[in-house]
Amino acid sequence: MTTLDSSFAPTRCIQEAFDADEHAQNLTRWQQEYDQLSPGSFYGRLDEVALETMQVFKEYTGQALRQDCRVWPNSLWIGIPTTRQGTRINGQSLSAGEVMCRPGGRDFELVTPETFDIYGLVIQLPALAEAAQRQGVSLDKRWQERPRRPAPKETLNAVSFLIERLLTSQTLTIASHIHQDILLMALLELLQAEQPSAELPPSYAHRKDVVDRVKRYVDEHLDGPVTMEELCQLTHVSRRTLQYSFTTILGISPLQFLRLTRLNRVRRALRAASPEQSVTDIATYWGFWHLGQFAHDYKQQFGESPSQTLNGRAF
Repeated sequence: MTTLDSSFAPTRCIQEAFDADEHAQNLTRWQQEYDQLSPGSFYGRLDEVALETMQVFKEYTGQALRQDCRVWPNSLWIGIPTTRQGTRINGQSLSAGEVMCRPGGRDFELVTPETFDIYGLVIQLPALAEAAQRQGVSLDKRWQERPRRPAPKETLNAVSFLIERLLTSQTLTIASHIHQDILLMALLELLQAEQPSAELPPSYAHRKDVVDRVKRYVDEHLDGPVTMEELCQLTHVSRRTLQYSFTTILGISPLQFLRLTRLNRVRRALRAASPEQSVTDIATYWGFWHLGQFAHDYKQQFGESPSQTLNGRAF
């Protein structure tokens, strides 16, 4: 069985970032891209511990985000946010007492509010199955289809406490497999409980499809303006239905989505620019022709000017 860390004691890593997408890259072995939704300077912190067949972390983000995520294959991710209001997974709002749950190797989308903390735990599926068999536990396999999962409050508190204690311990001299065994017992308790999930409204599937079609279209037309009329024709819905679809699935309007998506793409391009590229080159390539308004909107959104982002590039 492949292990995450072969040393005797677990290893801890603490990383801070001042850019949302840079922060997204800090989580080991995940494929992620973050778009910043709320205006202001970004700060994120990631506390991560690698065990033998398990990844444990706590993530803090100071701005609202739209996150495209994929965890490493042949694994299971459980996400336990400290607050659920304003949190969505695949367009589904998270209710009190629910956790987020996704198998590895599959894309999923999170929308998170400002000042957001979440505990995360990723376990290799063979290790989970082996532990369940050893304990005589029958796991509820519905987590493979459902991104939200109800859990008893006592179990959630216990898992959160164990993760927090592991991440904040002054010493990690206890062997990795002991930490892992303790967390596995709590995880098995969470996964074996069969509880009904909140039913989705009948409109959910249609609204999710509308938003997904718009996102695919925008990905192909980001270098120029996209109008609401185009999107209504594309999705065969009225402006009102388009509005309802976006506010339900992403918590923002279609116009906000278009504007923020382009601004975040410009920010990525500025951070990755070659020395000969200028702010004007990049802004106009992405369809921003009124450069004064662009500079104002950019600074309001990210807390720094486009030239500051360009001058701080990694190259």
